[in-house]
Amino acid sequence: MGIFRRHRDDEKQHLHYQMREKLISIGDDYWIEDDSGNKAYKVNGKALRVRDTWVLEDARGREVAQIHEKKLSIRDAIKIELADGHHATVKKEIVAIRDRFHVETDNGPDLTVHGNIVNHEYEIERKGDKIGEVSKRWFRLRDTYGVEVRVPDDTVLILAITVAVDALAHDLG
Repeated sequence: MGIFRRHRDDEKQHLHYQMREKLISIGDDYWIEDDSGNKAYKVNGKALRVRDTWVLEDARGREVAQIHEKKLSIRDAIKIELADGHHATVKKEIVAIRDRFHVETDNGPDLTVHGNIVNHEYEIERKGDKIGEVSKRWFRLRDTYGVEVRVPDDTVLILAITVAVDALAHDLG
């Protein structure tokens, strides 16, 4: 069943994508592949900007989101601007035993990202319901991890959040 090792029956309706570690270098481009190995989205690192910026494009090259790192604030944050006009802001929570991020959205309930962020083992939740999961356990390749999207309408948002969390957790740019 594609590049993922195996799927449970309840995962068949979920979308799956493959990403590589350390993909967020400024100026670098990276393809996100679907579970069949097809190029689905491209992370386009925009070099020579005052702040770190990544553009998420679909397979046809259409911009579906911009991801901007906002520095020089009390705590770093990354702003996501979706092509449909909606916005989200990803911030690391200061008081947390485990890695945890808060995602403020302008068109619905906020999201929570929690788990082992550095090792790419975490969940994205809306009001306690898992809408996405990031994991390395689905792959044999060492520098590869998967993103499972449980709500297809949230695909672009979840992938953009994954890029943002990677940048904040690994202090890249």
